[in-house]
Amino acid sequence: MRHTDYKKVISRMMGYLRPHVKEIIPVLISLLIGVGINLESPLLIEYAIDELVANKNIKGLVNIILVIVVLSLIYVATVELRLFLMNKMANKILLDIRQELYEHIQTLSFTFFDNRPTGKILARIIGDVNSLKEVMKNTITNLIPNFLTVIGVVIIMLIKDWKLALGTLCSMPVMIICIFWIREKTHKSWEDTRKKSSNMNAYVHEDIAGISVVQSFHAENETKSTFRQLANEHRDAYILACKYSDLFGPAIDMSWAISSMVMYLVAIYFLGYTESSLGIIVAFATYANMFWRPIMGLSGYYNQLVTNLSAAERVFDLLDTEAEIVDKEDATELPDIKGEVSFENVGFTYDEGTSEETKVLDNVSFTAKPGETIALVGPTGAGKTTIVNLISRFYDIQKGKIKIDGHDLTDVTINSLRRQMGVMTQDNFIFHGTVRENIMYGKPDATEEEMIAAAKSVNAHDFIMKMEKGYDTELKGQGAGLSIGQKQLIAFARTMISMPKILILDEATSSIDTHTEMLVQKGIQTLINGRTSFVIAHRLSTIKNADRIFVINNGGIQESGSHDELISKHGAYYDLYMAQFA
Repeated sequence: MRHTDYKKVISRMMGYLRPHVKEIIPVLISLLIGVGINLESPLLIEYAIDELVANKNIKGLVNIILVIVVLSLIYVATVELRLFLMNKMANKILLDIRQELYEHIQTLSFTFFDNRPTGKILARIIGDVNSLKEVMKNTITNLIPNFLTVIGVVIIMLIKDWKLALGTLCSMPVMIICIFWIREKTHKSWEDTRKKSSNMNAYVHEDIAGISVVQSFHAENETKSTFRQLANEHRDAYILACKYSDLFGPAIDMSWAISSMVMYLVAIYFLGYTESSLGIIVAFATYANMFWRPIMGLSGYYNQLVTNLSAAERVFDLLDTEAEIVDKEDATELPDIKGEVSFENVGFTYDEGTSEETKVLDNVSFTAKPGETIALVGPTGAGKTTIVNLISRFYDIQKGKIKIDGHDLTDVTINSLRRQMGVMTQDNFIFHGTVRENIMYGKPDATEEEMIAAAKSVNAHDFIMKMEKGYDTELKGQGAGLSIGQKQLIAFARTMISMPKILILDEATSSIDTHTEMLVQKGIQTLINGRTSFVIAHRLSTIKNADRIFVINNGGIQESGSHDELISKHGAYYDLYMAQFA
């Protein structure tokens, strides 16, 4: 288990305070005033006892009491001001971090999401970011004043009587040894607790997302058992972490008790302090109290720190994850294209260089002419979807070149490439919002006429107008309440409204019933006319009119040709076709 670099993580967290320097200044001023008042109080008490009480100076005693009351009111005011300003600032910083994290995740490649459950990513954006707030706030409101108080107390005690000061601090070595041992145990325990919590969150998200599958297979008991096991592991890890964390208090209390006894022993038996020196003894006792209470506060801060430091590290690890698919420094805008796509000896391997390395494509070469429709067929896992993902540059190839109208994909900006492409998959994700917002997602600046035309082209307009509010009907998350076919048609309209030069249809009609498919096929045919199109389909009846059909297998193109040409060859395509229609 990797150890967290405390200084590095805390330093980076504090870096988010730099843009808020103007807001920090009044916080630090109030902090210094509060610490100063705190350190001055024992000296006032010493003066009151040794000078005013000893000489029965009632007037002076009343005055000193009034001074202490005024200082106490100022102290309370500075603490409240400090807490208010830091809460306000911490919330702003929390928003900045969460926004930065969300925007960064948008830039990451498919590889990142392929290897991480959605639940764990959500845990970073929500839970782990939230855990930073209290640490950041308490660093200013508690850690710094406590630290300054401890330093100030030590300096004052050494100036007043260094022998008595050393007696008061004699138990420090014992406390330091105890804290270092506890620190090692607590860090490992809290890190393990965070890991167990993340596993549990990921499982819950996955289970809820697939609840229809769970219930259809009557798997509730199995999922309950798995969740119970994960919850128990999290509980056990949390209890162990709390046990170690709770040792801080007793260790400090023990050191505090030892130092108090030694202080009185040194003052009375070794230094000979008497009743006339009662003020300085009370002052030292107060300073001892002021020394050990912040130490206790620092231990509480440390408990919180080790609890949340792992979360902070995971947030920063995610922010430091570099996007694999990025523009070159000298990348240029891809001009308006005609739609020629060429693969030149392309090779691609998933998870290259790892134990899970999987070679999918090897020396694949072809050229799709502008306006040509290419159908990709073949067994599952052969590389059909990989080919279309490479055209969109969702992954970078390890070998060869991919060009569009002669432009190497790595030489043009990603936005200018994808802006001229339309991708339609079998996963028809519908966002929470209106029908209008879902369709115009493909082109936010589209006109009403363009939106309606796109819907009509896929025969979605009629069923949309029958909905309660037509295009302004509010849709639930993932299109709950819509049939699979209706979701598919809305997703089609979303793709078509962008009027792409290159169209990719990956199993786009796999979930549509026969009647709906007939409606959609007419719309698809209208769209692909004059556009370079790549169509992946298991229903071979839907691709009979394609200009060319590629049979993808064994890392390359096994056969290519029109439907009639491939049927006449009696090869791999013929076998696939006869298996469906014989």
